[in-house]
Amino acid sequence: MVEKKPSSILWPGKLLSRAFYNRAATTVAPRLLNKVLASADGRAGRIVEVEAYVGAIDPASHTYRGKTARNAIMFGPPGHMYVYFTYGMHWCCNCVSGPPGDGCGVLIRALEPLHGIVQMRAARPRIANDRDLCRGPARLTQAMGIDRAQNGIDLVAPRDGFAIVDDGMAPPRDLVGSTRIGISQGKDLPWRWSVPGSRYVSGTASQRG
Repeated sequence: MVEKKPSSILWPGKLLSRAFYNRAATTVAPRLLNKVLASADGRAGRIVEVEAYVGAIDPASHTYRGKTARNAIMFGPPGHMYVYFTYGMHWCCNCVSGPPGDGCGVLIRALEPLHGIVQMRAARPRIANDRDLCRGPARLTQAMGIDRAQNGIDLVAPRDGFAIVDDGMAPPRDLVGSTRIGISQGKDLPWRWSVPGSRYVSGTASQRG
């Protein structure tokens, strides 16, 4: 892969607005496809797979049973990052969506690496193939340098070093949602979306669609 240079010093595109995130998670999620998750240190990847989690009506959501110290960020303003620890070893990152109090968000499941690939490789030294640097929610946080320190940061006023930006590539059209991966409840809800044909989408061949 030939690494592309960002179009600006800090962010390779236009910052998404608060209003972008202040909608239903099932609306925000597919519209995040082809946007770019970027770090101020030069790492960036195109979002190719997402899942929506819809608060009190979604048994797979961390906020299904209400507000706790762990999930409090999800009940705050839209456009913030919610980072959680899972399986005792992995971090995953979400974008808070909808109005405060709803407890909704979008899990970023996979990225296509664009910039800062040398840094991503250094963060994941055992990965031989660039395709696998960010192909999965735990892989992408490791590659991008996201952990507990980023829980609650503001993606709209990214003074904390991360943003999601629009570099001009439109989301795919006529998307159909599929079922989410790696959950035990709410498995029938079609709240997962991915870029058709992307080789960077996570899961098995049948799950990639």
